[in-house]
Amino acid sequence: MRRKKSFLHALVFAFAISAALRPLAAAPPENTDAACARCHQQIYTDYERTPMARASGAAVNGLIPGDFIHADSGIRYRLFLKDGKAWLSYHRSSDVPAHSLDGEQELLYYLGSGRRGRTYLFQRDGYWFEIPVNWYAKKHIWDMTPNYLHAKEMPLTLPVDPGCLHCHASDVQPSLPGSRNHFAGAPFLHNGIGCASCHGDVSVHLAQNGKGPILNPARLDAARRDSVCLQCHVEGESAIARRGHSLTSYHPGDNLFDHVAFFVHKGEEGPSGRATSQWEALLESKCKQQSGDRLTCTTCHDPHRSPGPEERVAYYRSKCIICHNDTAFVANHHPENPDCASCHMPRQSTEDIAHEQATDHRIQRVSANTLESSAQKSSELTAIGNSAATPREYGLAYAQMALHGDKFALEQALGLLQAAESSAGNSMPDPQLHTQVGFLEQIKGEKAKAEQEYQMALKDDSLNSIAAGNLAILRAQEGDTAGAIHLLESVFLHDPVQVTADYDLAAMQCALGNTADAEQTLRRLLLFSPDNSQAREFALAITSGEKRCGSAH
Repeated sequence: MRRKKSFLHALVFAFAISAALRPLAAAPPENTDAACARCHQQIYTDYERTPMARASGAAVNGLIPGDFIHADSGIRYRLFLKDGKAWLSYHRSSDVPAHSLDGEQELLYYLGSGRRGRTYLFQRDGYWFEIPVNWYAKKHIWDMTPNYLHAKEMPLTLPVDPGCLHCHASDVQPSLPGSRNHFAGAPFLHNGIGCASCHGDVSVHLAQNGKGPILNPARLDAARRDSVCLQCHVEGESAIARRGHSLTSYHPGDNLFDHVAFFVHKGEEGPSGRATSQWEALLESKCKQQSGDRLTCTTCHDPHRSPGPEERVAYYRSKCIICHNDTAFVANHHPENPDCASCHMPRQSTEDIAHEQATDHRIQRVSANTLESSAQKSSELTAIGNSAATPREYGLAYAQMALHGDKFALEQALGLLQAAESSAGNSMPDPQLHTQVGFLEQIKGEKAKAEQEYQMALKDDSLNSIAAGNLAILRAQEGDTAGAIHLLESVFLHDPVQVTADYDLAAMQCALGNTADAEQTLRRLLLFSPDNSQAREFALAITSGEKRCGSAH
């Protein structure tokens, strides 16, 4: 028992050390667009009050204190200020040592203006994560982050990658090879959505005292004009980066759909409880269909200011009557209710974003069954936007659906990706394609084909942790423990988010009698995922002598 106690003390010490790890770069400055204010003072002042300008910042300046107990996991979460810093603590008491939990983590940045929600970022050993709890502004409550409302264990390994940050911060930095949430320093250099996010590189304009060129989105063709907003305001059911591109490769003035392909279910109508992006819904509206390219986001929304509550109804009504301007109609159409949006763009609760509502941009006529209309959802996908999607992109989109057990999607994905793989123009490295084909073959039980695909993926990208982890499973099943350990050690070193691979590595090390190596692996796993009960029980079993490494028992 003495040895078990010392191990638990070591775990607590490891958590305390991890909480004390400092950021690798100074916090971004609060104000990076002040130079623009010299000529655009009113625009600058108005914009600083918008949700976009306040989309990210130093956690200590944007902390929303909280204290709640999550019923499903029994964990008490607290967000608080201490010694001039922002912190998250987590605690669960239990008579079972492997189930108790106690720790705290310094929070470095916030994401979200707070108008709809807010979360926070922290880093451990250079890896950046989102905390497992969210502030939901509409209901004024703290709760678990979406998709983890009923988690039994604390999910503390929610990775933050450049794509996540693109719509909340400016000058987002590229992640290092091997893991999408590992950065050389701070993951972004400027708070909020800055001027350059919509107007492009402003350096020449500023250097010439406002006389140099600068991008005005309103002067672009429709596709490029709309892309400025859509870089953050379109989602789709799946979003697949085009080969050689990503969301972060987009720059204002580009056509977004040359960088990313977005897919929705074919024939789908209505939000059906899904948090459909505004653009997807707007494409279904008669307003957009009849107006065509003349109707865009800025027809109704001023990107430089947000109307206050006292003017919001009149402001948006004025946008409606630009088109619906018949004098008799304006005077007689429900004069008792000037709020057009309350009837034609009602807020509807979403199912995939907890405690949240989405304004319905389908702009429908009100009828007896408008709000009760159900989605006509097909398993077949279709691309939205103005650039055709390739078989590769369709295949990767279907592969995402296949992860949820959709057999139709699995067959579609495999056929499309195999066709893309064998196409004459597919000579460039494509580790994502090979990894997905390998996974689909593995699901079907085609182990030899899967192994071949994973090997090709690793040839293209030696730090591909998904391919390495899955190939390690196949090697272990073949009895090649040494080969499996070699692959898992790479995953263990470069991508601590893959906690299942870390556990498998510890199990194999222990099976070979390498007790010290197994304990070291479990400590690193628990550093990043302290509530992983399987790993905690395994570690305690080793240190208590209940489990003897190298023994069958």
